[in-house]
Amino acid sequence: MTQPDPAGARVAAFFDLDGTLIPGSANIPLAKAACRAGFVKKRELAVDLARNLSFMLIGASDDRSAEVRDRILRGVKGRAASEIEALADDFVDDLVATMQPAVQVVLDEHRAAGHELVLISASPTEIVQRFAEASGMDYGRGTTAERDSDGRYSGRLDGPFCYKEGKAEVMRALAAQHGYNLDECFAYSDSVSDEPMMRAVGHPVAVNPDNALRTMALKGGWTILETGRLRAHFEPVRRAIRYASKTWAAWFSRIVTWRGRGQGDSAVKEQAARD
Repeated sequence: MTQPDPAGARVAAFFDLDGTLIPGSANIPLAKAACRAGFVKKRELAVDLARNLSFMLIGASDDRSAEVRDRILRGVKGRAASEIEALADDFVDDLVATMQPAVQVVLDEHRAAGHELVLISASPTEIVQRFAEASGMDYGRGTTAERDSDGRYSGRLDGPFCYKEGKAEVMRALAAQHGYNLDECFAYSDSVSDEPMMRAVGHPVAVNPDNALRTMALKGGWTILETGRLRAHFEPVRRAIRYASKTWAAWFSRIVTWRGRGQGDSAVKEQAARD
């Protein structure tokens, strides 16, 4: 009987960034750093700040998200990627410091269970990856801008816009690349815009969800984590993480036992043949 390869038994916990790990949007400190470096005009920065207030009050919208994406692509066109990556030096550590303590507990719980921690966001991949590294996660993926042979941005996307269905598409590609079983993976988000991300995994967790996501979570029986009331609401998340870890451990033990028996049977047969 063919058995699945234990190397494929990997679990990832995918985390949204804006509103889930941090309050507000990571694009705001990016816009401020870009303004200081002369990449963005002060008037454009004021628009971004107003939109961030709107994001904090009512959440993201398709139109606003697309506008931010297009403006970033226009702003970086022709610039060296190294210039944009350097902008993160001004704010990433401060941004990591705004992480909600309750979510840090969740990260630690997944790490203890042997799960990979993956940050996934509509923000630029350069910023998402830097945040992931600084916060102790395994890696991050975001919206990736295309680079030419000289390492300069072309003004076009390289891959999907990591938002809504595009985010789920990126997750499926990562699962294929790293061998994750999405049915055993976790996804954390605060916004209904991440419905495709949540439905892509077996363990969706709504974090301080907006009204639409809360309704969806209640109907679907998903875990809801209210970070303001950690003691009362984290236990369901902890149980889900530990259950998934035990399930994989038991499965892996059965595979090892099966392989050991197979090797033992082969040795007996070889000895009998020699006799």
